[in-house]
Amino acid sequence: MFRKMRRNKQEMTPEESMAVLEKGTSGVLAVIGDEDYPYAVPLSYVYDAEAAKLYFHCAVSGHKLDAVKKNPKVSFCVIDKDQIVPQEYTTYYRSVIIFGRIRVIEDEAERAAAAEKLGLKYAPDDTEEHRKDVIRDGLLRMCMLELSIEHMSGKEAVEIKRESEESIK
Repeated sequence: MFRKMRRNKQEMTPEESMAVLEKGTSGVLAVIGDEDYPYAVPLSYVYDAEAAKLYFHCAVSGHKLDAVKKNPKVSFCVIDKDQIVPQEYTTYYRSVIIFGRIRVIEDEAERAAAAEKLGLKYAPDDTEEHRKDVIRDGLLRMCMLELSIEHMSGKEAVEIKRESEESIK
């Protein structure tokens, strides 16, 4: 169903791709928007490797939410490295693209659990009590989205791949 990577020598392993998702703090969610135009929006996220899901928070209304409700098929891209190398006329890059289905989390306990995951990622030094207070106070004003990963591919520049392989030797 999903295409194989054309330049498969640059393909990252699933473990390398998951490491990018763990480390990343933002990415771009692409949905089918109004009049079937693509709509891509940058978002903070948290990755749950065990569940193979990503979680996002957003406002309770808007373009993104309308699009998600209309068509749950989305893609999400995280860029880990983007180093321009002018003398070589190239870019040393590393990125991961996910394809999957997204849903609005309706259940309040499930929403709170997803918000907790985001809180732990972005405010790891906060107290549990304060984090729970913030989540409880904001839960009615925010929507939580869950993206179930159906396909994931990571790709990096040949120079990075070569460097990684040489360091293993």
